[in-house]
Amino acid sequence: MSFFKKYKNRMIVTIVTIILIIVIGVTSNSRDSLTKVERTIGNILVPIERFFYKANKKTTDFFISIKNIGNLKEENEKLKIEISELEEKNRHYENLIGKSETLEKEAKLLEATDYKLIPAEIIGQEPGNWFDRFMIDKGLKDGIKIGDTVVQAVETDNNVIQEGVVGRVVEVGDDFSKVVSLIDENSKISFKVLRTQDGGIISGVMDNKSGSTDNKLTGYLFDAKADVMKGDKLFTSGLGGKYVKDLYIGEIVDVVKKDEDLMKNIYIEPAIDFKKVYKVFVISN
Repeated sequence: MSFFKKYKNRMIVTIVTIILIIVIGVTSNSRDSLTKVERTIGNILVPIERFFYKANKKTTDFFISIKNIGNLKEENEKLKIEISELEEKNRHYENLIGKSETLEKEAKLLEATDYKLIPAEIIGQEPGNWFDRFMIDKGLKDGIKIGDTVVQAVETDNNVIQEGVVGRVVEVGDDFSKVVSLIDENSKISFKVLRTQDGGIISGVMDNKSGSTDNKLTGYLFDAKADVMKGDKLFTSGLGGKYVKDLYIGEIVDVVKKDEDLMKNIYIEPAIDFKKVYKVFVISN
């Protein structure tokens, strides 16, 4: 009831207006012109009619715009899904492109190797950016044993693909194994220089000035007078039985001999990038 009381006058005006419009419309059909009274009423009603027309149009446009907003939101959501799918495909293709060179090396290694190689994926690593200790997805069920040598396919001179030493297996479960790599602080590996056949021991990793581990190995030669130089290639010697013989370790990048030192020290660039170890091979003896 309060609604009718509030808008009583407006409703009366609206009803009268509608009746007058109807009367004018009906009576004008039989005449060529309007009477003076009808014209006066028409002059009054035209602005009112224009007002209601515009109001109705705005209302209609408003609801159409709401509908369009709903359609735009739906289209926007579809576009977001399509963009997400395209980004995922792009990541997949980039991943394939990034792995293509590695996959090619692995295929060549499997054709050329004299060893029985068991492929394995990295499933975990100890905290840090370096793969000094990590887990692989192969274990006793796959023929893995403690002490097995772990390698990757690497390219040496003249595009030769061969086994590059990553590390060795130190723990084995039914379907996993733990690997300690060359850059682990406790790793020791005997080597021989390919050019001179001089021998020595790789004794750890080189620390840079910032205090973080660099991707370099340190070692020493048994003979302080050994004729070694930058660029010489190092291979496993097999001494001590920890690693398979004649596997590529890396290249000498610096030779240091101080007067007070009994041995000649060397720095080695390993064949393996120990920040990017994702797949390896285990040599099954």
